[in-house]
Amino acid sequence: MTSGDHKDKEERNPETKATHPEDSDDDHDEAIPLGPQCTLKEQLEKDKDDESLRKWKEQLLGSVDINNIGETLDPEVKFLSVSIVSADRPDIVLPIPDNGKPPGLWFTLKEGSHYRLKFSFQVSNNIVSGLKYTNTVWKTGVKVYSTKDMIGTFSPQPEPYTHEMPEETAPSGFMARGSYTAKSKFLDDDQKCHLEINYTFDIRKDWA
Repeated sequence: MTSGDHKDKEERNPETKATHPEDSDDDHDEAIPLGPQCTLKEQLEKDKDDESLRKWKEQLLGSVDINNIGETLDPEVKFLSVSIVSADRPDIVLPIPDNGKPPGLWFTLKEGSHYRLKFSFQVSNNIVSGLKYTNTVWKTGVKVYSTKDMIGTFSPQPEPYTHEMPEETAPSGFMARGSYTAKSKFLDDDQKCHLEINYTFDIRKDWA
């Protein structure tokens, strides 16, 4: 999952030192104190006499069944799949293993192709705030790319959410082809990691 041109992305630098996915992370953001957390039921009870706040909460919660919500403090986010969406071919739908470690080569990208990532995930127990996606890519032990993108804030609901990321462009040329290792993470405003995926992929002349 790499790109040629997008904000907050780092390209190859002649002075880049060799590193390894397990030795380097790009998500060392300092946690911002957000105040005491509340269960969803407690949040609904707070400021219930404030009409504007009540309407805002109803809009945020959408189709949540108020009678069946739990009293769990932490939200649970389960990622189901990621799809590679490109006009060049039918969507590539990749189920996400629970352990975050797809076996072997996970997918192949066509060099120079334009594509988007589309995530499918479920939220339960509580509202997840400021969910974001980080991705770091290495080739032969050298970091060649990193990105951080906001996904958003989501209330619990039975149906899965889908979220499509901005368009990316796979690099092209002889030097770009080959095998890569990558680490993707999904974190919220409390810096809780809901999923870490470690995987390998190829960039080739054509789609697999």
